[in-house]
Amino acid sequence: MKKIYLAGPDVFRHDAVEYGQQLKALCESFGFAGLYPLDNHAPAGLDKPLLAHWIYQSNIGLIRQADAVMANVNAFRGHEPDSGTVFEVGFAIALGKPVWVYTHDGRSLVEQVSLGHEQGRDIDAHGFTVEDFGLNLNLMIACSTRVVVGDARDCLEKMVAELT
Repeated sequence: MKKIYLAGPDVFRHDAVEYGQQLKALCESFGFAGLYPLDNHAPAGLDKPLLAHWIYQSNIGLIRQADAVMANVNAFRGHEPDSGTVFEVGFAIALGKPVWVYTHDGRSLVEQVSLGHEQGRDIDAHGFTVEDFGLNLNLMIACSTRVVVGDARDCLEKMVAELT
């Protein structure tokens, strides 16, 4: 059974453990074993810096074990995906693992965040240029992964065709 690392900001949900169990059950229904970051159980008594390092090492270990990564890259705390998730995607790509990402927003970045046009360029709320390649995610994610517009189920449907 192929192992899929389940990246995303879902670990910050109020029901994160239960949601992770649902994601893992969904993976199993497609013939995959889901590896969820909260499957790891930290040793008791770690101070915050040691706990953070332990979590990092544990998640890296799960990515190394995985055959592929499925990442929730929906906007998190703003317009962009969770930065930890983006790191995990990049790490998996560097390891040569196939990565699928999913988002509900299929609109181009310009449609998502541009507040106007200035000096021949689209700009965001801070005056920064919004890249205009017709992609719904930053090109570094869109060009290195398989992008699925939809939810985890939609993503798994695409993954099963290539991984089984």
